[in-house]
Amino acid sequence: MILLLRTGPWISKQLVDPITLPSGSICNYKKLNIMTQSLSMQPEKKLITIDITSDTVCPWCFIGKRHLNKAMDASKDLYNFQVRWHPFLLNPSAPKEGIEKTVYFKQKFGDENVEPIISRVTKACQSVGIDFKSGGLTGNTLDSHRLITFAGQQGLEKQNDLVEELFLNFFTQQKYIGDRKVLLEAAEKVGLTGAKEWLDDPNNGLKEINEELQKYARNVTGVPHFLINGQYKLHGAQPSETFLKAFQVAATNDKAN
Repeated sequence: MILLLRTGPWISKQLVDPITLPSGSICNYKKLNIMTQSLSMQPEKKLITIDITSDTVCPWCFIGKRHLNKAMDASKDLYNFQVRWHPFLLNPSAPKEGIEKTVYFKQKFGDENVEPIISRVTKACQSVGIDFKSGGLTGNTLDSHRLITFAGQQGLEKQNDLVEELFLNFFTQQKYIGDRKVLLEAAEKVGLTGAKEWLDDPNNGLKEINEELQKYARNVTGVPHFLINGQYKLHGAQPSETFLKAFQVAATNDKAN
């Protein structure tokens, strides 16, 4: 069994969680290299589906996305990928009008813990090329998830592009993604059509979000959470090497079945 570190949303202590894989499916590095060589000889690429449960104000979700992107880019000659994003509400009761991040962090973690947490997150972001800034407002993320749901209806690539844009807005540009103007600007940038009309009706997307919360987030206690090929679970902002191992296991077991 592979032990994975859950770096979770703003968690200062690292927790250990297991990846759920079939018995006997974990190989050592030598065997993984053999698997990679074998897979590279296959005439058809295997499809790897990745369902990601995340919140738009979770820095580890952004970091995990960057690690995932690196792993997908490194193995694009072996696999085709289908990535879907699903909602998670870290703070469902967060104010819609927003609150200064520093004020919220002090309320949640205590004055003495804010600086070490921000320092840790900043270093983790820098390691994957994210220019993290901790200023601006945080708050309710429901509308951002409604927009992500809407983007998915226009294609998973647009959905993925929107998630990236919202992460950049919140973590590097200090924009509040509970602000309707910010959401619409992000939608326009990634080419979504009809975003204003969608967001104007507060009921749009709620049914889908509730269904996805039940299906994907019911037993999830921290994000990001990755479900690969509907079977293999990864918790936290895992390094790209861990994703590569999971892809190999998923593809090999799919072939065996």
